Amino acid sequence: MQIPIFTVDAFANRPFSGNPAAVCLLENGLDEDLHQKIATEMNLSETAFIRKLRPGDDFTKSSCFGLRWFTPASEVPLCGHATLASAAVLFHIQKNTNSVITFVTLSGELKARQVENHIVLDLPLYVTHPQVSPYFIIHYKASAAVGDMTVQDLRYSPDTKKLLVRLSDAYERSVLEEMQVSAQRFLSAENTGKVKGLILTLKGNSSGKDKGHDFYSRYFAPWVGVLEDPVTGSAHAVLSSYWSEQLGKKEMLAFQCSRRGGELKISLRNGGRVDIAGQIAIVLKGYLTF
Repeated sequence: MQIPIFTVDAFANRPFSGNPAAVCLLENGLDEDLHQKIATEMNLSETAFIRKLRPGDDFTKSSCFGLRWFTPASEVPLCGHATLASAAVLFHIQKNTNSVITFVTLSGELKARQVENHIVLDLPLYVTHPQVSPYFIIHYKASAAVGDMTVQDLRYSPDTKKLLVRLSDAYERSVLEEMQVSAQRFLSAENTGKVKGLILTLKGNSSGKDKGHDFYSRYFAPWVGVLEDPVTGSAHAVLSSYWSEQLGKKEMLAFQCSRRGGELKISLRNGGRVDIAGQIAIVLKGYLTF
């Protein structure tokens, strides 16, 4: 069997930055266990599988496809950067002729469109809530990740099982970038199954190299086999809601401060949706053969 496969750096304006995802184009059905085996083999934070929904569908002409995402350890319900990468494969490699592509996923229908040199994703917007358990418990769990850093706010997104930890506004971006986060220690501290992702975030600074960025973040998901994810669309579906509330803005520019780094343009829409836009770089084209 041969399966076309591509590696795309998402939320990247040049190769070898942003967040790499593998994208597989499935001309035919795939045995269920092979999805996870392929994702484990690729060993990226996400491997996406685009599948045709009906006989006669065409990767160049059809406008609606199935989409699933797998980490090296498990299937996940939403992945923004691998959706961006999947849209890039269809638009830029398959030369899909539609202005909008719809993906049928575990998180409902997600749409992607091209706007100049960006691809815009239409994603669900997830709200956060303060303190879902006694403060000392959740603070202990946050401290397991950030040590003695000053925490300004703690929020939880029940829909995504993501814990958002906002660091003090007194910190600069460099502090977030240089933090040594023990994801494994946090994994040991949180074993209830209520948390599947840890978001660390910081308010933007309007001066110097930070000019224009409304907020910064880093993201960790050891519960699904990803110690740190470089640039995370699904985390920004949570961050967008939080920072829009905090800043009183619906249009924002975000930067995820991983070693690779990546920029995201955010626009909140009516109906509990958010547009998240990013650039891409295609770095590999080939075939899986087995």
